[in-house]
Amino acid sequence: MLDLKFIRENAELVKQAVINKNESADIDKILELDEKRRAVIGEVEKLKALRNTVSEQIAVKKKNKEDASESIAQMKEVGQKIAELDKEFRSVKEALDYHMLRVPNLPDETVPVGPDEESNVTVREWGEIPKFDFKPLPHWEIGQNLGLLELAAAAKITGSGFYILKGAGARMQRALISLMLDTHGKDGYIEIAPPFLANADSMIGTGQLPKLADDMYQLKDENFYLIPTGEVPVSNLHRDEILDEEQLPLYYTCYTPCFRREAGAAGKDTRGTLRVHQFDKVEMVKLVHPDTSQEEHETLLAQAEKIIRMLKIPYRVRLLATGDLSFAAAKCYDIEIWAAGVKKYLEISSVSNFLDFQARRMNTRFRNKDKKTQFIHTLNGSGVALARLIPAIIENYQTEYGSVVIPEAIRPYMGGQAEITSGE
Repeated sequence: MLDLKFIRENAELVKQAVINKNESADIDKILELDEKRRAVIGEVEKLKALRNTVSEQIAVKKKNKEDASESIAQMKEVGQKIAELDKEFRSVKEALDYHMLRVPNLPDETVPVGPDEESNVTVREWGEIPKFDFKPLPHWEIGQNLGLLELAAAAKITGSGFYILKGAGARMQRALISLMLDTHGKDGYIEIAPPFLANADSMIGTGQLPKLADDMYQLKDENFYLIPTGEVPVSNLHRDEILDEEQLPLYYTCYTPCFRREAGAAGKDTRGTLRVHQFDKVEMVKLVHPDTSQEEHETLLAQAEKIIRMLKIPYRVRLLATGDLSFAAAKCYDIEIWAAGVKKYLEISSVSNFLDFQARRMNTRFRNKDKKTQFIHTLNGSGVALARLIPAIIENYQTEYGSVVIPEAIRPYMGGQAEITSGE
């Protein structure tokens, strides 16, 4: 969340940022509640000072064996007023917290201002879009022809928006996960095997709640949510902790399934595996010193790009405009890979810098050289998601004979297999 003092001193700036991000936080209500909160605190402090004075008077009167009944009655009255104000303070704070959790992060000054994805800026492109002497098929047809992908069976078992990878398709997914984890591990990322469930505090910490509550799967009668991304459990590893400055930066990577209801996404990319409720992903998380977070953002982006280059898939990097930024991000790059069968770019990774926004919500700090505590900066990026990566591989590497060439980078993880001619 944002610093309340910052909001108080920069109200118009925050209001404009809320508009630019297409959000609807009530900044005026926050200012009203903040003023009321401070007024209550001031009144309580005055009454507590009076109570201390009266208590001293009572002690003196008792010592001198004087009548202290009037002072005792006054102290009880003061105590009752303090109790009432404490109750009012809790009510005001609860309301203030409610509204504060709904204020988005401010876009970084380098983020282009625009209402939606049409305002995003292409930063760079890599690789050549493949050309075919035949009409390339979409992944759902190739997957069915080769026995790699089962959509009807998944719908029967669970419902629409789920899929099954089979045989060589399942092995390819496992190979890709291993390639990514091994690559990130060699580059200094600590591998984590986190829980796939998270409590509400963790979801609030990274900004999924309350904003994205409708997109989350919650266990009935439980305070647990199926994680929408590995970002949630890994970023919360150090929630409510004070780290030493020497510990920074911390780099983590993990594999998890991800679960999203995709509320409000009806009709978008419904065929194949491009928009589903469950998918696998390798995630990268950084906890860093505030002075280095901008540089760390660029190197995190390069780390995600490295995976796609290893697989030799054409892609482009897009800097998101304010209206396309997530609730919690201050700046975000999307990596979009080309898929020949559907003839379009597919978002494969979002690489975000949250500055101290998540750290404030998680209360994750570090102690600097002056022994003062500061909030860390958090970053994360997909390294990468598989529900669109596998379709892009299948579509870009298909042959006119109906087979799929396996990218060289994952052949060692698939027993040296170079081509898929069937799902076995």
